[in-house]
Amino acid sequence: MSELPNCPECAGEYTYEDRGLLVCPSCGHEWNPEGATEAPSGPVVRDANGNILQNGDSVTVIKDLKVKGSSSVVKVGTKVKNIRLVEGDHDIDCKIPGIGSMGLKSEFVKKA
Repeated sequence: MSELPNCPECAGEYTYEDRGLLVCPSCGHEWNPEGATEAPSGPVVRDANGNILQNGDSVTVIKDLKVKGSSSVVKVGTKVKNIRLVEGDHDIDCKIPGIGSMGLKSEFVKKA
């Protein structure tokens, strides 16, 4: 049995080969084994459950969040579509229906 490399995305050790590509069952990343193994281009952002988030994902808020400077509250269960990952204090930029553009911390969302 040959030794397969760890996943370049999440460093998972349980990779397998499928139709000429290497696949990571932990994060679902697929890559060509002959290609150059390079590190992820951006920051690795994980949700409250440890799932890796990517630009364009949909997430669900897991805690009521007060909106600074407003009396509005983002309720638990609010689904946010098409997120954008950023670096800084808040990991996620998004538009929340009924509230508008805002930044969220990844620890208060789960991948939908």
